[in-house]
Amino acid sequence: MPKKKADKPRENVSVHEFYESFGERLKLRPVIPNQDFSQIIKEKSINRPALALTGYFKYFAKKRLQLFGAGEMAYLRNLSDSEQEDVLSKIARKRIPCMIVSRNLSPTKAMLNVAKKHKIPLFRTPLKSKDFTAEATVLLEEKMAPRTSLHGTLLDVQGIGILLRGSSGVGKSECALALVERGHSLVTDDTVYMKLLSERELMGRGSKLNRGYLECRGIGIINVAELFGIRSVRLEKRIDLVITFVEPSPHIEEERTGLDQKYYKILNQNVPHVEIPVRPGRDMARLVEVAAMVQALKHMGHNSAHNFNERLIQLMSNKNSEKNTLSNRKKLKFDSYISTNN
Repeated sequence: MPKKKADKPRENVSVHEFYESFGERLKLRPVIPNQDFSQIIKEKSINRPALALTGYFKYFAKKRLQLFGAGEMAYLRNLSDSEQEDVLSKIARKRIPCMIVSRNLSPTKAMLNVAKKHKIPLFRTPLKSKDFTAEATVLLEEKMAPRTSLHGTLLDVQGIGILLRGSSGVGKSECALALVERGHSLVTDDTVYMKLLSERELMGRGSKLNRGYLECRGIGIINVAELFGIRSVRLEKRIDLVITFVEPSPHIEEERTGLDQKYYKILNQNVPHVEIPVRPGRDMARLVEVAAMVQALKHMGHNSAHNFNERLIQLMSNKNSEKNTLSNRKKLKFDSYISTNN
């Protein structure tokens, strides 16, 4: 079975990459032309340097983007040019990645001088501070999310993201084709690229090259969108369940009750895992559909295996209670008989 590729956490992003990727979306405009954008952003959050402007640097978040809003700019303009340059130089010497001024406010002369002297990128945006912060934080979260890739097929089945795994030729693509034919959606075949958002949500997608294509042995490459319609393809999907197709073997212990939940670890996240043996005549697509519906029920707080187990325990408890009651009745009758004859 193909091994999972090594995890690739993304710990930072350059200002150049941030500007190229999100500059238009965030309406960023460089204030100083021909600046060097090689500085590194090392944290996902946005910092408002309000306390730093007063000279307090104990908890200054120097690794973040520095956003100067209306409050910061108003405070700066109340200072003399020399005071502004002094406090801004102290901030710049912390090696901050860049400075951004919101609401399209004009940077002060001291801010321009410090940005040029310390080679710190300076941007303006018409967005309000809160809007820029919300949007930029989400974009940085996505850009710096830990990533990995895995051989498999990802589908959306009944709203549940299913990652099909198994050795090459075991039938993943054929099963995916049957599921698409039944109205479910394909995300990607062959290689699944995954990222972890907010340290809890595992998202999967394919590459642009094979998006909407499926390889079926004996037939070749299939364009799923053209054959089954645009609804049969999704760009990305949260991974809720991993299903591994395994060849039957006497050494493999098959799950019979479903009481013991197994997990498959991806980017340090435990994803529910099910192993389904592949045998001639089995409708693998139907089994995957049922597994998806079972997982959907678990999300709603219903666990069939646990419910059945509780009913079984209750039945056994009732039978033991009946046995004890019958035994006590027999003992009472015997004691009554002995007492009467004495």
